[in-house]
Amino acid sequence: MGHASPQRDRTGVPPLRRTRLSGLSLGLGLVLGPSVVLAQSMGEAVVGGGQSLKPIQVEADRHTPLAIDEPTQTGSRLGLTPLETPASIEVLTGDTIRARGDVSVVDAVTRATGITGSPGPGNGGTALVARGFLGHGSVMQLFDGTRLYAGAGTVTFPFDTWSADRIEVLRGAASVMYGEGAIGGAINVVPKKPTRGPIRNEALVTLGSDATRQVAFGSGGAINDTLSYRFDISQRNTDGFMQRGEAESLAVGAAVRLDVSPQLQFTLSHDEGRQSPQRYYGVPLIDGRLSSQTLRQNYNVDDAEIKYRDKWTRLDAQWTPNDAITVRNQLYRLESKRHWRNSETYTYNATTRRVTRGDYLEIGHDQEQIGNRTDATFRHSLFGLANQVLVGFDANRIDFTHTNDSPYGGRSVVDPFVFNPGYYASPVAYTPRYKTKTSTYAFFTEDKLAFNEQWSVVGSLRWDHAKIARTDLQNAASSFGKTFEYATGRLGVVYAPDASQSFYAQVARAADPLGSLVTTSASQAAFDLSTGRQVEVGYKRQLADNRGAWTVAAYRIDKNKLLSRDAIDPTVTQQVGKQSSEGIEATLDLALTSTLRLEANVAKLRARYDDFNEVVGGKLVSRAGNTPTGVPEEAANLWLNWRFLPQWEADFGVRYVGPRQVDAANSRRIGSYTVADAGVSWQANPSLKLALRAYNLADRRYAVSFSNGGNQWLLGRPRSFELSALVTF
Repeated sequence: MGHASPQRDRTGVPPLRRTRLSGLSLGLGLVLGPSVVLAQSMGEAVVGGGQSLKPIQVEADRHTPLAIDEPTQTGSRLGLTPLETPASIEVLTGDTIRARGDVSVVDAVTRATGITGSPGPGNGGTALVARGFLGHGSVMQLFDGTRLYAGAGTVTFPFDTWSADRIEVLRGAASVMYGEGAIGGAINVVPKKPTRGPIRNEALVTLGSDATRQVAFGSGGAINDTLSYRFDISQRNTDGFMQRGEAESLAVGAAVRLDVSPQLQFTLSHDEGRQSPQRYYGVPLIDGRLSSQTLRQNYNVDDAEIKYRDKWTRLDAQWTPNDAITVRNQLYRLESKRHWRNSETYTYNATTRRVTRGDYLEIGHDQEQIGNRTDATFRHSLFGLANQVLVGFDANRIDFTHTNDSPYGGRSVVDPFVFNPGYYASPVAYTPRYKTKTSTYAFFTEDKLAFNEQWSVVGSLRWDHAKIARTDLQNAASSFGKTFEYATGRLGVVYAPDASQSFYAQVARAADPLGSLVTTSASQAAFDLSTGRQVEVGYKRQLADNRGAWTVAAYRIDKNKLLSRDAIDPTVTQQVGKQSSEGIEATLDLALTSTLRLEANVAKLRARYDDFNEVVGGKLVSRAGNTPTGVPEEAANLWLNWRFLPQWEADFGVRYVGPRQVDAANSRRIGSYTVADAGVSWQANPSLKLALRAYNLADRRYAVSFSNGGNQWLLGRPRSFELSALVTF
């Protein structure tokens, strides 16, 4: 569930070495030092001579109603509120995310309505499912409104929630906003920004199970009348619950804003992330089920490696010459370097009682994206009616190099119970195989025409052009070029009986790549992009007296032009397949009492292949009527917050994910899972907050994702605990 609180100065983490730090000594310094400084700055006398302390003034409750009456930038470039936008939009504030203990973007966003995760090392650990569609080619992820074109379907940034001001979730077809690859939705992580006002700082120290530790710092505010800044840094380490499960990450963000005048502002931002995630691809099922003997085993090779490094640099400008015109521009450079060296598949043989390890893969991505986006908004009267119109242009260039040791011929056989990890060995050299140069540009427009205070029409159009040149570095004759052109749009009607509620209906057109646009293969180049169409209706209601809000939406999405085998000649692949989903989603945020708040959401859908054929054993088999692989058709979240004493809060959350099919044949499915988390926090004084959190209270064993035909499970975090100290000064 999401909340967007009014903008205020927020904070973050001190410069850190990448080496491991002593969390205990740093924690004592942060806990004691800033507390004394703050007390002195407030002019409070030290207790003595019978004098009592002044009552602690606790910061305003972070739990605000579902923010459907505050502008967002993800569902509309016009800055409309969710009440005004004919689409499903949800906002999770950074304060709420961190108070729940959700340290990763995936953990945070999968508490939103209908969003579930399908993480794995191969997709950067960030793949999501929304409205029946799975992966980065259908659920787009953005940072501050900008997308990195996913190389080979992998997204590795953003990942840490410490610097997030909020996460905005747009469910349903979003291609009209951001281009191809968003038929299921778009997730936008909005970082904290420079703000006017006094400088405020915030520091966090966390210690937890499996030697988990995190240190974080943030600072922001005004330097003088024209300059303000924001700085955040977070480092997190863990030994992991499995053998050889070490992981390390560092996220740094800095921004400086120059207010040239009230009408003109410039902001220069740089964000960088370095990750060495767990070198863990899950465990094989033993005789078709999880074995207690292998739950904490890591079947990867001993010298496995996974490393990601991302850099995002942006220069934003905003010019508002008068109340009727706003012009914005963003110039950006994005860079991503990734490296994998692992054995990724593990198959148990019941006869030999051994595990065969395959898919010895070494892969490297080197990607750079440079672009510019400009838009202008005009507010005026059209035929006597209030009208807002936006026009814009987006252009970028992406250079991508793929290095590997294909055809991945390594193999080994190991004892699953008395395990020797061994080392990586490949019969093929690790060399650059191909590179692509992708140039894209797009024109887009959006308009809101208000007929009166109750009725309005909101429409959007986008036209994209993408030109891909792929150079085969091993065989020049296999190089090729391909150009895609496509149009997307959305048209919606909003009826608002009063300022606290609205009904809406919309139709939208979307586009999805067959794989990843940047890494389009020769076999895919013969076809067009997949297309989609969405119909959605919904209702949104803000309750009076700050008591909460609720929303409900129903939709249908049809995705066409899937690659499928020809019904007459199974050796021929044609773009005739079809997939669809239809469902209903509901979200509730309600203050049950002055101290107890309930947040809940539920999504129920029906996802199907309508026309899809595969070849099995040389014969054509139809998968029509089957559920797509890895898509849960039920999901729900619940969160209770109880302020049982003035300085004490307790939280309890439940996450439910329905069953998922392991293949297009629906031969087997992975069962549902329910995970409960809880926490208690104490606002010891105005500058210090202590929190104890427990994850997976019932110690449930479950698969967050799976591979190898459902015979290999990537297990979720077992029961664990974290203790943190948050200091503001």
